[in-house]
Amino acid sequence: MWRRFAYIRYAVILALAGIAVAICIPVSMRFAMGSYLFQSSSDVPYTEVAVVLGASVYRGKPSPVLERRAAKAVELYRAGKVGKILVTGDNGALTYDEVTPVRKYLLEAGIPAGDIFLDHAGFDTYSSMYRARDVFLAGSITVVTQDFHLPRSVYIARHLGIEAYGITAGGDGSEKDYVREIPASGKAVLDLALRRVPKYLGETIPLSGDGSTTWY
Repeated sequence: MWRRFAYIRYAVILALAGIAVAICIPVSMRFAMGSYLFQSSSDVPYTEVAVVLGASVYRGKPSPVLERRAAKAVELYRAGKVGKILVTGDNGALTYDEVTPVRKYLLEAGIPAGDIFLDHAGFDTYSSMYRARDVFLAGSITVVTQDFHLPRSVYIARHLGIEAYGITAGGDGSEKDYVREIPASGKAVLDLALRRVPKYLGETIPLSGDGSTTWY
């Protein structure tokens, strides 16, 4: 009986240790990336492109979270902080498209068609950063997303060799969003350690070209 109690005790200790380590990962990311994260467009260094990370769409229109990201990208572009806008997200099925609604939003905001690039295979944050580097040949980027998502996104990009900065899009997430970052951050570290290659890469599409060729 005492031996069984000892096993349970060790299992509990190991579980608590694992939880502590898991929580430390996103916390350490936030501290490590702190100097690259901004809240004001005026403070962000110039980069080649603003990367708008995907989020839910409702009836063909950006969700409030995604619309805030698009609006912040417009703000960066108008302020001369980026030369292009790369919209990345999940368009893995004809019935689901996270990128085209943002493209329409950007056009309505007056962004030139040639400066809007779409990445239809940004199925997760790691894939979006990897493809920004290897498909769109981005050397410097400003990631646009909410606060809970920002440290992990910039961490991945910088560890992939991109000169990356991040700006909060506003409308910061719920407690659930921050909790989700715990396993997501662990996965990001594992992806980087294993040097995971996204399923879809394809031909290069330099940001120096015409973004409208990526729309369809």
